Amino acid sequence: MSSNAARRSVPGFFLAVGAACLVAATVGGHLVSGLVAFGILAACSLVLMLVGRRSETYQGVTEKEPDERFARIGGLAWAGTGIVLTVGNLCAFIGELASGRSGDPYFWFVATAALSYIGLVAFLSRRT
Repeated sequence: MSSNAARRSVPGFFLAVGAACLVAATVGGHLVSGLVAFGILAACSLVLMLVGRRSETYQGVTEKEPDERFARIGGLAWAGTGIVLTVGNLCAFIGELASGRSGDPYFWFVATAALSYIGLVAFLSRRT
C-alpha cells in the first residue's frame, strides 16, 4: 500500500465504522443515534483528510515504513489509547457494581485487556 493510500485508508476506516454504526442503530430502532454517530465519525474523517495534507505528524505515522520517531509516536499513541479505554471500562465496571448491577459487559472488556496485556508481555519478552 502506498503512503497516499495509507493516508486515505484512515479516514475511510472512520467512514466505514460510521456507516456500520448507522446501519446497526437503524436496525435496532435508533435512527437518530445512528445519524449522530455517523455524523461525528464523518466529521473526524473530514478533519483527518484536511489535516493530513499538511501535517508532518499525520503523514509520518501513516507512512508505509515510518522512521523511528514516528514509529515511537504511533506506538505510544496506541499505548495511551489502551490505557484510556481500560481505565474507562474499569470505572464503568465499578460504577455498575456500585449500582447493584453485574458489571457486564465492562467486566469482559477489562478482563480481555488484562489477559491480552499479560499474554503480550509474555510473548514479546521471548521475541526480543
